[in-house]
Amino acid sequence: MPDAERPYEKCLDSGPSSLTDAELLAVILRTGTPGRTSVELAREILNRAEGTSGLFGLHYLTIPELCKIKGVGKVKAVQIQCITELSRRIAKAAAGEGHIFQNAEAIAGYYMEDFRYLLQEQVMLLMFDTKGMLLGERIISIGTVNQSCISPREIFLEALKHHAVYVILLHNHPSGDVTPSPEDSLVTERMRQAGEILGIELMDHIILGDRRYFSFREKGML
Repeated sequence: MPDAERPYEKCLDSGPSSLTDAELLAVILRTGTPGRTSVELAREILNRAEGTSGLFGLHYLTIPELCKIKGVGKVKAVQIQCITELSRRIAKAAAGEGHIFQNAEAIAGYYMEDFRYLLQEQVMLLMFDTKGMLLGERIISIGTVNQSCISPREIFLEALKHHAVYVILLHNHPSGDVTPSPEDSLVTERMRQAGEILGIELMDHIILGDRRYFSFREKGML
């Protein structure tokens, strides 16, 4: 391979931003296989994720799936998974320093990378003090959001344990569409009523999608 096409040399000459997605991944892989360069191997990996191609698809490839690709053993598979996790954590850290949130946009930005790759719906409870400081977070449900799996008793007992003044519900739509379902609205109203009785306000219910969010409070629905 000519020097100008080698990822290492290209990076040294022009910086990492000059590398293609396949070349960046090739730097991590370091080696290819007999008759195939690391860049060619990287291209196959990037196109392997079902339904999603490119770098985004790396988040969905498991170690066993990666190991099925010729030239990818457990070491390379672990390296790839560690890189995707590192990218997720960097993106989350860049969303904001500390845990004081002033609005739904800040909360959605901070948690987006945690939720956008999930294949199932998860509901998280966020608990806050009077200054907006996050006191704690807890996953309270995995699966479709409905009234039978989200208990006001469980939510507000947890909030009381943390001496929370208000709480926010956060959950994802794996489809990427953040439009609330009728069940989402029913759950929100049920929790609002329970919080009103107990004196712990349900400040918002935020739905996360693919780089999008929906806030019940911002839309005047809470």
